[in-house]
Amino acid sequence: EVFLPLYNEVSKFPEEQYEKMRPMVLEQDIPSLQQHIKKGHFTYEDLVLFYLHRIYKYELPNNTTLNTVIALNPNVLEEARKLDTNADGHHMIYGMPILLKDNVGTSGMHTTAGAVALKDNQTDDAFIVNRLKAKGALILGKVNLSEWANFICDVCPNGQSAVGGQTLNAYGRRVFDTGGSSAGSGTSTAANYAVGAVGTETSGSILSPSGQSSVVGLKPTIGLLSRTGIVPISSTLDTPGPMTKNVTDNTILLDAMLGKDAKDAKSVASDQDILSSWMHPEPLKEVRLGVMKNLIERDSMYALAVEKLKTAGAQLIEFEPENVPLDHFTTLLNLDMKKDLEAYLDAEVKN
Repeated sequence: EVFLPLYNEVSKFPEEQYEKMRPMVLEQDIPSLQQHIKKGHFTYEDLVLFYLHRIYKYELPNNTTLNTVIALNPNVLEEARKLDTNADGHHMIYGMPILLKDNVGTSGMHTTAGAVALKDNQTDDAFIVNRLKAKGALILGKVNLSEWANFICDVCPNGQSAVGGQTLNAYGRRVFDTGGSSAGSGTSTAANYAVGAVGTETSGSILSPSGQSSVVGLKPTIGLLSRTGIVPISSTLDTPGPMTKNVTDNTILLDAMLGKDAKDAKSVASDQDILSSWMHPEPLKEVRLGVMKNLIERDSMYALAVEKLKTAGAQLIEFEPENVPLDHFTTLLNLDMKKDLEAYLDAEVKN
């Protein structure tokens, strides 16, 4: 059911074209992709077909599937063709295929949070999805997650939901954990199924799967990105965030989702020009960073990164992180979800 609507068009995409595009697409950042399109090496439609080809190639066979893509946008190729007719002077996210965690509302696709109770849930676009579409991003589809964003079930494995089944790690199927709850966002990005994905986090749900899949994940400060239209746990701590192959793409995807949302009480207008900061970075000698002593001592990769930052001139402040008790953390989440989920269902669910 997931793969049938686009099957005919994807099956016509030549393997020769896929192989030709591979070195220009795999592990490349968004500015590089945009340059290839500007030079006529391929189109936005070709780029969508490239990612769909990979998804069909690896997700359909049982011996390679990561069981991560659980819905595809049936109109994505038509949308890409329209973008190809007007490809100049846009935000850098323009024409870039993006996958969404399946608790982020998207018109034309169900928003399930992995739960049978919401398997037929139809909503409008979440605020951040509206922002992405307004800038020309292509919503490629939805990816699996830990059911109810890893909140309701204490003993369920990461990346497992009643709707999507068990998602597997791209670097070791049934060998490595996917992390959660944005498991599909991490594994699909690692597998190069899209330019990047949107995850959500209450406590670790972007950072954990990003670490497990070796991708760049960012949990923004609460309020920087709107939560309207996203199945909630806690209005105190929830936020969406970008998950990408590299920092450059993370910056671009974050910037594309910014905006003040009147329906989200925590939403703020950003006075930062994130893309300008990326294009004109401050010298590292102006950057002050905290460094955790215990990680320097027991994590060789962390220690190497710290040494490189020190050599480059960054100001490094070593500290021992406090062990903060969180005795009433679950109580906070329970109280928030009781009111926040009811408010979401009243405002967003159409059936």
